[in-house]
Amino acid sequence: VQLVESGGGLVQAGGSLKLSCAASTNIFRLIQMSWYRQAPGKQRELVAFIDRGGSTNYADSVKGRFTISRDNAKSTVYLQMNSLKPEDTAVYLCNALTCWGQGTQVTFSS
Repeated sequence: VQLVESGGGLVQAGGSLKLSCAASTNIFRLIQMSWYRQAPGKQRELVAFIDRGGSTNYADSVKGRFTISRDNAKSTVYLQMNSLKPEDTAVYLCNALTCWGQGTQVTFSS
């Protein structure tokens, strides 16, 4: 599975971004999709996942602020990020099975 993320950028306090991850697979609708993030000097952490039935799960640090969704017709998973904070600065990576995208950078600007 090839994964291509997009949508990262510079954001200010309280701002929003929507990340996208396009998957090149014809079994997209059957697989769980996840977003991870990795900040400098820190371990990669799970941000959210959505299973093939649409059930979602979030890290405590993003609950109520981030929303993961999927469009099976477009083989794309999204991460809507609202009320962004400095600690959200990281490279955000898409994951499916054992495959990873290249990541998209989200940087908090003061």
